[in-house]
Amino acid sequence: MPALNVEFSERELEDLRRIAKERGTSMKALVREAAAADIARHRALKEGAEAFRGFFTAHAEEFAAAFPDDEPPARGAAA
Repeated sequence: MPALNVEFSERELEDLRRIAKERGTSMKALVREAAAADIARHRALKEGAEAFRGFFTAHAEEFAAAFPDDEPPARGAAA
């Protein structure tokens, strides 16, 4: 399995040791779980943003009608 060496400050290592001990797990497992959780969060946010853009695009005319004051000025229109 591929590996990655990560450097931490002394304070960060102290905190990792303490948290791992409190959770009854190893530092390696703690860091791996944190990275996996961040990867999952990143994917979920990306998928959510894509779904929102798709929904907004599909309903752009409805949003424009419901919120006309929020529409940008037409191109070429005088300010």
